[in-house]
Amino acid sequence: MTLHAQPRLSWMRIAPRPYQAMIAAGATLAESSLGPVLIELVKTRVSQINGCAFCLDMHVRDLRKLGELWQRINSLATWRDARLYTERERAALAWAEALTRLPDGHAGHDEVFDHLRAHFSEQEIVELSWAIAQINAWNRMAVGMSAPVPAQDIA
Repeated sequence: MTLHAQPRLSWMRIAPRPYQAMIAAGATLAESSLGPVLIELVKTRVSQINGCAFCLDMHVRDLRKLGELWQRINSLATWRDARLYTERERAALAWAEALTRLPDGHAGHDEVFDHLRAHFSEQEIVELSWAIAQINAWNRMAVGMSAPVPAQDIA
């Protein structure tokens, strides 16, 4: 793997309209009742699964800015075994994994969805699903364009 100091292409400059549309779509989730910590946990977990170093770095930074504990951030990849997450968070993380790992098949999606319904309203489920779809799209752009991780420590 080659580490790049610059992205492969200046994708935000070359095609600014889709980029701006993605930013605008993400801004609508700021008004969601899901809450910023839950959304950032989901974005971080999806970025882990997709191997997006740039997005992972960004969302870990965002979690820290929100006051999230390092222990919960560091245990996110093993959330099923770490009893650090609420049932609501666990339902959201399971749904995020199910929607991100579509190539692995759809077995168990009904059970995951039933657990999700026990903790979220229909509005929240749709907003969560959009957040998951969007971070998957961001991951693919950042990985494809080789977006560099800033060389700056996280507090």
